[in-house]
Amino acid sequence: MSRSYPVLAGAAACALAIVGAAAAAGSDEGLRINQLQVIGSHNSYHAGLTPGVAKLLQATNPKAFDGLDYQHSPLTAQFDHGIRQIELDIYADAKGGRFAHPFGATLNEGGAAGFDKPGVFAKPGFKVMHVQDIDYISTCQPFVGCLKEVRAWSKAHPQHVPLYILVETKTQEPIKAVPGMVDYERFTGEVLDALDAEIRSVFPENEMVTPDQVRGHYATLPEAVGPHSGKEGGWPTLKSARGKVVFLLDQSNITPIYTAGHPALQGRVLFTNAKAGTPDAAFVEQNEGTPEAIAALVKQGYIVRTCSDADTKEGRSGDTTQREKALGSGAQMVSTDYPWFEPSRWTGFTVSLPGTASVRCNPVNAPKGCSDAALGDTPVAK
Repeated sequence: MSRSYPVLAGAAACALAIVGAAAAAGSDEGLRINQLQVIGSHNSYHAGLTPGVAKLLQATNPKAFDGLDYQHSPLTAQFDHGIRQIELDIYADAKGGRFAHPFGATLNEGGAAGFDKPGVFAKPGFKVMHVQDIDYISTCQPFVGCLKEVRAWSKAHPQHVPLYILVETKTQEPIKAVPGMVDYERFTGEVLDALDAEIRSVFPENEMVTPDQVRGHYATLPEAVGPHSGKEGGWPTLKSARGKVVFLLDQSNITPIYTAGHPALQGRVLFTNAKAGTPDAAFVEQNEGTPEAIAALVKQGYIVRTCSDADTKEGRSGDTTQREKALGSGAQMVSTDYPWFEPSRWTGFTVSLPGTASVRCNPVNAPKGCSDAALGDTPVAK
């Protein structure tokens, strides 16, 4: 999810079904994946600003610096601690080399000579970063490399609850104040086909939960995820979804391009951030939604992602109001810059589920008798 601040324009960014349980509520067979809640990390790849860029922003735009002053552990460490939703921002780079010479690298001691020694940025493929030329350091690179890290952890922990991978398609316009800032590559239908292909090059179909699987014999995704019985479709049970990943497309402005020729996401890999009721709607973002609005969507069958904090504001103030609203809303994914193992250095602000759970029964739509302890995912250290 992009942060909004004066010089770095970004789209704000921060969804599951009520279905009859065929078995005991506390069992894997009796729970659908939309009846759970997990904690996610915002901009999960974010390794922090380089010293040169940090110094520049502190002097020229301290508000922008404040919003970017956070960083996360590598993805593997996050999963080990219990994070079950990550966010990866991607830039298209079909020919390679588009982002190989970032302005920010010239501000560091020694110049740009040490940047990208492996030559990853020179090769074709999607790159993972927040803002080209300015905020470009990631704990994993390129996109396929990040996915391989996710799959390696998943294969080593085959009983994990599904991992949600939110993919933001970045469209940051060049900033005049940044000399030579490169333009982004547009996300055309061909580019989005390539995105699906990169994901499928790492994850086979049987290791993902896809729109086709969820839709089943229904014509649209809202029909499939809403209350129903007796017809194939809907969110899978926890039993059938253990060890799998779910891909979500963050930016709603890309939805018309991604769905063109793929009605109700037929043949696609990612669930779009859609408007409730549209044929492709199964996932809905409500980053700043009220608990009431989120709960209503959850009861209709949508998977919802919301945020517990933003722009380091809560991290600096220690205000827990939004955190408590987000956790109580029933959103299946609550995203933060400050998971329990990465507390705010200013106030100690953190976000976690109760106890030592990495997943819990959803407070809005979990069936009666659902037990957090019976979910059997990796316990986390607090």
